[in-house]
Amino acid sequence: MENSIFEIIKSRRSIRKYKEKSVDREKIDKCLEAARLAPSAENVQPWRFIVLDDPELKNRFAEKVFTGIYSPTKFAGKAPVIIVMLARLDILANRIGKQIQGIHYYFIDVGIAGEHLALQAQELGLGTCWIGWFNPRKARKFLKIPKGYKIVSLMSLGYPAEEKSTVEKRHTFDKVVWYNGFKRNDK
Repeated sequence: MENSIFEIIKSRRSIRKYKEKSVDREKIDKCLEAARLAPSAENVQPWRFIVLDDPELKNRFAEKVFTGIYSPTKFAGKAPVIIVMLARLDILANRIGKQIQGIHYYFIDVGIAGEHLALQAQELGLGTCWIGWFNPRKARKFLKIPKGYKIVSLMSLGYPAEEKSTVEKRHTFDKVVWYNGFKRNDK
């Protein structure tokens, strides 16, 4: 019996320990297809993905981008897959939108696509972790990413090493949701 989307959302956790087991490209592609189908501002679809699943290449990449002050995220280098999430910067939605609204819409767009990827991975029995703490200059140089593309985030992907993960405490529903106006209740 398939999981409902709500059950998948409730069970999804950030995974920081992975089994030493490669992930079939078919499963990776299914996750990326879920990401590709995400909505975006002005339907720009700015997301692009670089998949690092070759162990030697992935390890060299991890050695470059998870060092020094970025070493707390070196666990990601032990995942079988690292996905580099890029935004192709578009004139209308990303540059003009930023000037008028003050919002970088590509962050939202890539975020939605990335969460589609993470939820699809969860359904397939895979674990993920969003990685924002890495050296973007070294990542750009290592992967030879041209101007016009921005690295938004990395995501580790693989089979969780532990069956049960810690359930993180969440704020109560009434602390984060208000109907028909703002109500201060962040105590």
